[in-house]
Amino acid sequence: MKKFLIIAIIFFSIVSFVSCGSKDNAETAKAEEKHEDEHENPNTTTLTDEQMKSIGIELGSIEEKQLTASLKTNGLLKVPNQNKASVNSIYSGVIKSLLVQPGNYVRKGQTIATVANPEFIQAQSQYLSVNAKITFAELEVKRQKELNEGNAGALKNLQSAEAELRTLRTLKSTLAQQIQLMGVNPATVSNGKLISVLSISSPISGVVSDVMVKMGSYVDVSTAVAEIVDNSQLHLDLFVYEKDLPKLKNNQLIHFTLTNNPGKEYDAQIYSLGSSFEGESKAVTVHAKVQGNKTGLIDGMNITAVISLEKASVPAVPTDAIVTIAGQDYIFMITDDHAESEHQDGKDSIKHDIKEQHKEEKGLTFEKIPVAKGTTDVGYTEITLLKEIPKNAKIVVKGAFFVLAKMTNTGEHEH
Repeated sequence: MKKFLIIAIIFFSIVSFVSCGSKDNAETAKAEEKHEDEHENPNTTTLTDEQMKSIGIELGSIEEKQLTASLKTNGLLKVPNQNKASVNSIYSGVIKSLLVQPGNYVRKGQTIATVANPEFIQAQSQYLSVNAKITFAELEVKRQKELNEGNAGALKNLQSAEAELRTLRTLKSTLAQQIQLMGVNPATVSNGKLISVLSISSPISGVVSDVMVKMGSYVDVSTAVAEIVDNSQLHLDLFVYEKDLPKLKNNQLIHFTLTNNPGKEYDAQIYSLGSSFEGESKAVTVHAKVQGNKTGLIDGMNITAVISLEKASVPAVPTDAIVTIAGQDYIFMITDDHAESEHQDGKDSIKHDIKEQHKEEKGLTFEKIPVAKGTTDVGYTEITLLKEIPKNAKIVVKGAFFVLAKMTNTGEHEH
């Protein structure tokens, strides 16, 4: 801001030089005498009509505006755990192939890798062997029934054969489930088609965020092969202080940007208000679902959110009417008695009378009035006056920065 202030000061010096050059020595001496009188108060400055016209000063008043209040807060992007998956191999073995890489989109059930182990053949071989034994056990049960019906066989032999058949059928069911977990259909297993390479498939649809193994790696049930994230249910975890919580409600709209990349704005909608404090802080977590395009959003990113609150009628001025000096905000008010009648909106016609002639010589005097800023919306900013001013006082609504530069320039000359 200092850089712009210097430029404005130089501009005023040039305007003053040109203006002074067009007058005779007597008028210059008179203007300088008035200049000294007018600037005994360091909180005021005077601009001539020529200066105001050249820099585009516009006048107005403090207005009552319907502004939408907002609450600014920070938070994180989160994906629910049910939308994140760590892919593991149910059986141990060596990675035979990798079919995805980070950034790839995969569908639920899609093969992302294969794992090989000769032991896979053992379960299939046992399954085939049990099938053959079941066939023989069924024939034995049938034969014992026939013998028992003809009183040629012992009852215990029939009971033993039936028990054996039940055991074999249970073993077959167990082996069939093991083979299904391998991703192999038991009905397709035959002596000529035993499988030693199994597929590892994705349990959800989403984007591969990481691949933790490489070709030839040995994996077991505890080894994560890849991580997959489904961003369709991406939401915000916002941290809101206790005093602001009553202002929020479900379905409230939120605008947010990435803290490290604020160029693009995203939308979200509140769906849940927290019911407990986060750790030792007085902040409560508010959850909001991200809406629309989620491109570029990743789980764990820091965000800055603005929550729209209800509209309220408040005293406000155009945002450009406010200047800041040493951390304090100000507006500029006209202190001249005739300003209200002859400078309304900065566009009144010139009246060629004695008062108008006096005005042209003297210009208008502006006083800086301290204010406190509030909500900013649609180009206006809410203000609270820290010094009482007349009800219909005229203020600078455009060009306040140049008035500040003129005041600063005057102060330097006096110094």
